[in-house]
Amino acid sequence: MTAQLIDGKKIAQQVREEVALAVGRRVSSGKSIPTLATVLVGNRADSAAYVASKSKACMELGMGSLSEHLPEDATQAEVEALVKKLDADPEVHGILVQLPLPAHLDEEKVLSLISIEKDVDGFSPLNIGRLAQKGREPLFIPCTPSGCVYLLEKSGVKIEGAHVVVLGRSNIVGLPVSLLLLARNATVTICHSRTKNLADVIRQADILIAAIGKPEFVRGDWIKPGAAVIDVGINTIPDPTKKSGKRLVGDVNFPEAKEVAGYITPVPGGVGPMTIAMLMKNTLAAAELQSS
Repeated sequence: MTAQLIDGKKIAQQVREEVALAVGRRVSSGKSIPTLATVLVGNRADSAAYVASKSKACMELGMGSLSEHLPEDATQAEVEALVKKLDADPEVHGILVQLPLPAHLDEEKVLSLISIEKDVDGFSPLNIGRLAQKGREPLFIPCTPSGCVYLLEKSGVKIEGAHVVVLGRSNIVGLPVSLLLLARNATVTICHSRTKNLADVIRQADILIAAIGKPEFVRGDWIKPGAAVIDVGINTIPDPTKKSGKRLVGDVNFPEAKEVAGYITPVPGGVGPMTIAMLMKNTLAAAELQSS
């Protein structure tokens, strides 16, 4: 058996095209251009690359992009002042603070300054709280979890009644994706570093969401035949055959897993493109919500 590849690039492009059309209609009607502001503190190469990719996506879709970069030694007061300024700016519809921040900064205090209407990352306690409660709707759903579920739905994977195992319990992916799947009537098991007999638990999964940041951790014989595998991991491992001397892999051993699974996302080219597409969708929604 060889798994059906879930093409995140292709599906994300469809979302981006829909957003671009909606942005065009909005602007032609005389409304403001949906604009995303990003805040980068420090000089982490990976964070800078993520911010650049988000700015590029904005420009490609006809959206506005404002990139703010503070030095590594920026003070708490300086970062907070910048976020407050952006939050008060009516021409900024969404704010994204690139994480992680340098260790001397209080991330929670910084993020709490973003109003819920501009929380396009979906990490506000109010948005997460609404996500967790029946009958409540968050203004924005975190981008990576939203992308994971969208990939499953567009690929025709049945979520209702399925046993989903989520590997990882982070606020960014594990927890919100579990809540999204519960809302779609899946039975959800969340696994983490203290889970006993982890491989046996994963073998029960009709759908596996792997998001723990350990390269190729999940082996092929851990996967139930025919299961859908969504690999959120982005890890760098040495590879002397590459010019850079390294390559990207997920949290799942792809060569092994694709021989067992029914559906699987590649790394790269799976969840990553969906995260940015959903951020663009959220930024458009924020502009519509603010109706300016």
